[in-house]
Amino acid sequence: MNPAIDKLITIASAEVGTREGPVNNTGARIVDYQGATWLQPGAWPWCAAFTAWIMRELLEDDETRDFLKTYFNRPSLSFAQADKVRCRDASAFGWEKWARANGMQVLDEHQLARAGDFVVFDFSHIGVVIENQRKLSDKVRTIEGNTNGKGERDSDSGDGVWEKLRTPSLTKSYIRIFPH
Repeated sequence: MNPAIDKLITIASAEVGTREGPVNNTGARIVDYQGATWLQPGAWPWCAAFTAWIMRELLEDDETRDFLKTYFNRPSLSFAQADKVRCRDASAFGWEKWARANGMQVLDEHQLARAGDFVVFDFSHIGVVIENQRKLSDKVRTIEGNTNGKGERDSDSGDGVWEKLRTPSLTKSYIRIFPH
């Protein structure tokens, strides 16, 4: 795996167990995640905010930026430049639009998930794939924000950041930003 993917998964993994505050879709850490989007923080579903936050944190890492400088042939890539093009969309489906507009791979659900992919689900939800899928019938291992221990995701039952095993039939697309 490349160092950017390793770091992406490390950042996401460190957040597992983060919980919302006493009011649905709120809390100090949720406000941090929401601050990585173009929306003002508030009591709104935050799964895409979590992925935007992961990307922002990833771009602050010098080793990751060094990798991206080489990969994108941008020898003077600064955090400010990289941060300017990262996805800030607060909606899962908006990530697909951003990826296509920026020349990223958007793969359909009939492709194998790879560690480091962002997975967009049919029910307007997004997470990070943390393990390569071996067969199309295998479940997809992810880390997701605004979900719960039962595997649900919606603004009423999502309560934190959790590791999940999802049925591939729930997948809409995979956004592959980094090479393997």
